Amino acid sequence: MHSGLWQAVLGEIELSISRGNFVTWFKNTTLLRQDGDSIVIGVPNVFIKQQLERKYNTLIADTLEKNGAAGIRIEYKIHSAAARPAAEEETIVLTPSRGTNEKILESPAKAPANALSRDYRPGLNERYTFETFIVGSGNELAYAACQAVAAQPGSKYNPLFLYGGVGIGKTHLIQAVGNAVLQQNQNARVVYVSSEQFLQEFVDAVRFKKNTDFADFYRGADVLIIDDIQFIAGKEKIQEEFFHTFNALHQSNKQIIISSDKPPRDIPTLEERLRSRFVWGMSIDMQTPDYETRCAILQTKAASHNVQLAHDVTEYLATNVQTNIRELEGALNQLLAFCEMRGLDPDMNIATSLLGSHQTRPKHISAKQIIERTARHFQIPVEDILGPKRDKDIVVPRQVAMYMLRSELHLSFPKIARELGRKDHTTAIHSVEKIEKESHLDADLRAAINQIKERLHV
Repeated sequence: MHSGLWQAVLGEIELSISRGNFVTWFKNTTLLRQDGDSIVIGVPNVFIKQQLERKYNTLIADTLEKNGAAGIRIEYKIHSAAARPAAEEETIVLTPSRGTNEKILESPAKAPANALSRDYRPGLNERYTFETFIVGSGNELAYAACQAVAAQPGSKYNPLFLYGGVGIGKTHLIQAVGNAVLQQNQNARVVYVSSEQFLQEFVDAVRFKKNTDFADFYRGADVLIIDDIQFIAGKEKIQEEFFHTFNALHQSNKQIIISSDKPPRDIPTLEERLRSRFVWGMSIDMQTPDYETRCAILQTKAASHNVQLAHDVTEYLATNVQTNIRELEGALNQLLAFCEMRGLDPDMNIATSLLGSHQTRPKHISAKQIIERTARHFQIPVEDILGPKRDKDIVVPRQVAMYMLRSELHLSFPKIARELGRKDHTTAIHSVEKIEKESHLDADLRAAINQIKERLHV
């Protein structure tokens, strides 16, 4: 067997799963060897190894069989060479240099001679790319939509509106679109700006009577990316200017990409005409990264520092820093800096002593606590969740409780059924699958689950 067969296998798998999952779990795998009836695949870290073993092993075996390798035993081995490409890609992520890794996209040759000075705007940051973005269940749809937009700007999902809490990767993704567009076409006019910078430039334009320059600059963009649009809410003049800019670009089939901390319907004092336009294309809710994604982020970031992070240290950080990626990276950077200064390897003793203030999850969460928290959130008695009633306002909280017992405590389905007073564990299986599926589609249900989790971990 040679690497060409593994490349053929990867090619088929790439067509059968989402792009995000392929990049995260398969991209940096490599064929190490074949011994008779076994094959050894090199993987970058333990979390990719576990994911391939648990979730994708059957798919890999079937694809190997299709390519003439039937009945072969598959082994996954952590291999440093497999981790190296990711580490090389990520190096600039943690060592940004303002002078070398960022560029201002609007070159003087393209700007009007009397244009306003924009020296204070950073433009796109080259370290934000699709390759350095870790994909998980909470951001997979946003990642796929951004890739589609980058491939055909102005023709798909226009405008593209991403929203979610702080530190979950919105800025990374929307700038990755801009960088990808420029990689395909260096002459494309990509403008990235925060809403605060947009506002400041508008104020300067009014002040120096250069409104036309301001309008021409933004309406001449091929791709306009505006970050944190919620800050223009309540500001009538800037909303009016952005309304006309939006219309001009949209009419010309130019791509508009917007990020916010909340969906358009929830942005207060936003003009209705803007609110309606923001949902013309696609609006996507980006969620806090799940446990597996947090582990993958930690492993990748550590690899960029040429550090092999121990499995228990990775689990500790991923378990106890759940709010957002920025805090997760901050905790990791703090740990690595401490160890580097003292010539130590990061271990659990150092992590727990240094990062104890980050701990949010209690040492012990019981099934009883989860059921009580769920009942309290939905404002129903615990007895109703445990009882036989089948009213909808009781069934849904009961299903959420089962889902929480599975996701938080990893209980078996028979155990979940017993905790909820059910005789048949198939009820638990159905409930967990139902909530897992609906939480991806129902923002209110997803918010309820997140609120229950947050209250468990304080």
